[in-house]
Amino acid sequence: MSSIKVNKHKPWIETTYHGIVTENDNTVLLDPPLIALDKDSPLRFAGEICGFKIHGQNVPFEAVVVDKSTGEGTIRSKEKLDCELRKDYTFTIQAYDCGKGPDGANMKKSHKATVHIQVNDVNEYAPVFKEKSYKASVIEGKRYDNILKVEAVDADCSPQFSQICSYEIVTPDVPFAIDKDGYIKNTEKLNYGKEHQYKLTVTAYDCGKKRAAEDVLVKISIKPTCKPGWQGWSKRMEYEPGTGTLALFPNIHLETCDEPITSVQATIELETNHIGKGCDRDTYSEKSLHRLCGASSGTAELLPPPSSTANWTVGLPTDNGHDSDQVFEFNGTQAVRVPDNVVTINMKEPFVISVWMRHGPGSREKETILCNSDKTDMNRHHYSLYVHNCRLVFLFRQDPSEGQSYKPAEFHWKLNQVCDKEWHHYVLNVEFPTVMLYVDGVSFDPFPVTEDYPLHPSRIESQLVVGACWQGGELRMAQFFRGTLAGLMIRSGKLENKKVIDCLYTCKEGLDLQTADGIGKGLKIHMNPSQSALTLEGEDIDRFDKAMQHISYLNSRQFPTPGIRRIKITSTVKCSSEDACIAVPFVDGYIMVLQPEEPKISLSGINHFARSASEFESPEGVALFPELRIISTITREVEPEGDGDEDPTVQESLVSEEIMHNLDTCEVTVVGEELSQEQESLEVDVVRLQQKGMEMSSSNLGMIITGVDTMASYEEVLHLIHYRNWHAVSLFDRKFKLVCSELNGRYVSNEFKVEVNVIHTANPVDHASHIAAQPQFVQPIHHSFVDLSGHNLANAHPGFSVVPSTATVVIVVCVSFLVFMIILGVFRIRAAHQRTMRDQDSGKENEMDWDDSALTITVNPMETYEDQHSSEEEEEEEEESEDGEEEDDITSAESESSEEEEGEQEEDQQNVNRQQQLEWDDSTLTY
Repeated sequence: MSSIKVNKHKPWIETTYHGIVTENDNTVLLDPPLIALDKDSPLRFAGEICGFKIHGQNVPFEAVVVDKSTGEGTIRSKEKLDCELRKDYTFTIQAYDCGKGPDGANMKKSHKATVHIQVNDVNEYAPVFKEKSYKASVIEGKRYDNILKVEAVDADCSPQFSQICSYEIVTPDVPFAIDKDGYIKNTEKLNYGKEHQYKLTVTAYDCGKKRAAEDVLVKISIKPTCKPGWQGWSKRMEYEPGTGTLALFPNIHLETCDEPITSVQATIELETNHIGKGCDRDTYSEKSLHRLCGASSGTAELLPPPSSTANWTVGLPTDNGHDSDQVFEFNGTQAVRVPDNVVTINMKEPFVISVWMRHGPGSREKETILCNSDKTDMNRHHYSLYVHNCRLVFLFRQDPSEGQSYKPAEFHWKLNQVCDKEWHHYVLNVEFPTVMLYVDGVSFDPFPVTEDYPLHPSRIESQLVVGACWQGGELRMAQFFRGTLAGLMIRSGKLENKKVIDCLYTCKEGLDLQTADGIGKGLKIHMNPSQSALTLEGEDIDRFDKAMQHISYLNSRQFPTPGIRRIKITSTVKCSSEDACIAVPFVDGYIMVLQPEEPKISLSGINHFARSASEFESPEGVALFPELRIISTITREVEPEGDGDEDPTVQESLVSEEIMHNLDTCEVTVVGEELSQEQESLEVDVVRLQQKGMEMSSSNLGMIITGVDTMASYEEVLHLIHYRNWHAVSLFDRKFKLVCSELNGRYVSNEFKVEVNVIHTANPVDHASHIAAQPQFVQPIHHSFVDLSGHNLANAHPGFSVVPSTATVVIVVCVSFLVFMIILGVFRIRAAHQRTMRDQDSGKENEMDWDDSALTITVNPMETYEDQHSSEEEEEEEEESEDGEEEDDITSAESESSEEEEGEQEEDQQNVNRQQQLEWDDSTLTY
C-alpha cells in the first residue's frame, strides 16, 4: 500500500512534436521542446523522469534524458542522415518515471506522442548534364531564337539546391548566347565561309551557386543557304471556267539540299467542303439530277424549291439557290407537311428514299427527317427516317393485311457521317424485308434489325411530314430535326445500278493526273473516290517532280461556283541517315475559280396579236408562243490591239457572243385575273413532254415546265402551249408572261409578255375581212423592251404595251384622220382667201396659194365593217376633235412614215396596204 501511494501518477508529455535536422548534423530541434512532467514531483524516483522510449521500425533516432528532475530530454540521430534517400520521418515517443526506488520498480509510462522530423538538405551535389555532348545544324544568314537546348540535373533533394538556376557558355568570343533554361541562340548572322562549325563549352549552376562537375561540349554546324522543300509553285492559281484542266504546279520541284533521299511521299488535298454540298455539283433540282443520271421516273420531290404549284416549303429558311444548291435549314422548331397527293408510291413495292444531309453533333433525342404517321386519333408511325445518337434509323411498319407475325420493323446504322457536320448523300433501297443504305456511294448493311407486329387495321388517314413527326393523337409536332437537308425524294422501284448512285453524288470538280507518256512510271499513285486527295510515293526524285508537274484541277461544269478552293501538299521524306533527314514544309495555296461569264437568256417573238373568237373556242385553241425564240449570250471584254499603256484613250470593247446551254424550267404565268377553270385553260402536248423527259404542272396561275434539256427543245415545247377559252364571247384580251431559267434559278431570262386580243365578228364575211387585214397588228419582237411600233397608247401598266381591240383602233384612226383633214382643208381655204386679199392690197405675188382642186381623200374599205358603229363614234369624235388634234396629227405622221418604209422594202405590199388603210395623197399640193 505504501508503494502505490508513493508513485501514483503517470508522466505527461505533449501529443505532437515537429522536428528539423540537417543531414550533416545529428541534433533534432523540436517544437515544442521535449519535456515530461510528473505530478509525483518532487518525490525522488516517483517524481523523476528516467527515460524516453521511441516506437517504430528502423527509426534512426534516439531520445535522451537531459535532466531527470525537470523531465527535459532531446532527440538525436543514431546514424548519418541522407535527404536524397529520405526527407522525413514519423514515429511515436513515450516517457516513463523512475518508479518507487532505484531499481525502477512499479515505473509508470506516459501516453504515446507523435513526432514528425524533416531532414534539411545540404548542397552536396553538383549539376550533371543529361547528354555527354550536344550537336545542331543551322543555315547561314539567319538568326535563330532557339538552335538547341542543353539540360542539366542536380541530385540534391531540396528545390533550392536541386534546381538549375543558370547556364553559361565558357568558350569566349563566340556569337552565341544561352538563357537560364538552356536554350542556345546565335547573336549574329552566321557565315559558312567564315566558320563551318563552332565548338562551345557550356556549364551549369544550381541555385546554391554550385557549378557543374563537368562542362559539356556543344557542336553547332553551319550549312550554306539552302531551303529544302517544294519550290517553283504559286500560292494563287486562277481557273477560268470552260477552259478544261488547269496544271497546278507546272514548274514545281523538290529541293533536297543534297541530302541522301531514299523515298518521297506527297499527298495533295483539295478542300471543297465550303462549296455547295461538299464540292461543286450541278445545281439542278434533285428530280432533274435523277433523270440525268439515268434513274427511272416516278419520283416524288418532298423538298422542292418554293413555287406556285409546290408551296409547302415557303416557310423554311434556305440559301439563295443560285450559286449553290437550294438547301433547307431545320433549327429544331420547324417542319413542313407534304400534301397528300405528292407521294403516290405503293409502299408494298420496292422504293427508294434519297436525301442530302448535314447533321451534327449527336443528340439523345430522336430527330426525324421524314415521317408518315396517323393524321388523327393515334400516334402510330407508318414509316419514318430519323437520327438518334449518331445512328440513322429507318422505321417501316407493315400493313395489317400482312398477317399478325413479327417482321423486321426498325433498321439501324451506326455511322460517323451522321454527326460529322459535313454533307453526305444517303440512298435507302427498300425491298422488304431487306433494306440497303448507300452513303456517298458506299453500301452499308443495317445492324441491328428489330422486329415488330404489323399495324392494326384502321381507317385513319396518314400525314407525311419533313423535319418532324406529326402526333395525330395529340395534334402536334414532335421529334424535330436539327440540321440541313436537300433533295429529299421518294421514288418507286429499286435503285440497283451503282453507276446511277455514283452519278448522284459525284463531284464535278477534282484533281486529275494524266499518266500518259510514261508519267507516273515507277510511282505508287492513289486517288480517293471523290478525287479530292491524291497520294504519290516513289524513290526517283526526277520522276516524282515530273508527276507533280502534271497534276491538274478540272471543273466540268459549264457555270461552276466561283470562289476559293484551298490546296495543300503534305510531304514525308526518308533519308539513308534518319538523324540528318530534311523536313519538307507543307505547301498551302488556293485555286481561285473565277466568276463565269453570266449568260443573258433572251426570249423573243410575237408579243401581241389578235385572233377570232372561234379560234379560242376550237379544240386546238390559240398558240401563245408560235414564233418564240430562245437565245443566250455572254458579253466578253476584248482588249485593244497594241500597248494600251501608250495610248490611255484606247478602251476595252465589249463583244456579245451567243452560247448554247441547257434550261431546266420555264414558267407561264397569267397576268391579271387567274384562269377560270370553268371556261379557259392552258394546254400542252403531254406525250411530247414525256418523250423529252420533261414534266408539267399547272394551276389557275399558269403552267410550269421542268426538266433539263436544250434551249431548242424548250422552244419546241413552248410552241405547243395553247390557250383555250370555250366562252370567248365575254373575252376581249388575255395577257401572259413567260420566264425561263437555268441551274435551279441561278440564271433567269427576261420576262416575255404576250397579249392576245379576241376579234368578235358579226358575220363570216366581215370575219374574213379582218383576218385579211390582220398582219398589220402582228409585230415580231426580237427584244422584250421594244414596244409596238405605231400603237403605243397610254396605259396604267408601265413597261407593257396595252393595245385596244382591232375594231376600236381602226375606227379611231380612220375617223380621227378624216376629221383632221376636213378641218385642215377648211383652215387652208380660209388662209388662202385671206392671203389673196392681202396680195391684192399689197401687190405681192410670191405668197403660197392653196390649191384644193386636186385634193383627194381615199376612204378605207374597212369602213363597211364599221358602218354600224361609225355614226355614234363620229359624233363623239367630232366633239373631241379639237382637243385631240395634236395627237391625231402625230398619229397620222407616224402612219405615213411607216408606209414609206414599207414601200421602200416591197412595192407590191405597199399597194395592198394602201387599199386597206386610209391614204393621204399630197402629190398635187402646192406649197
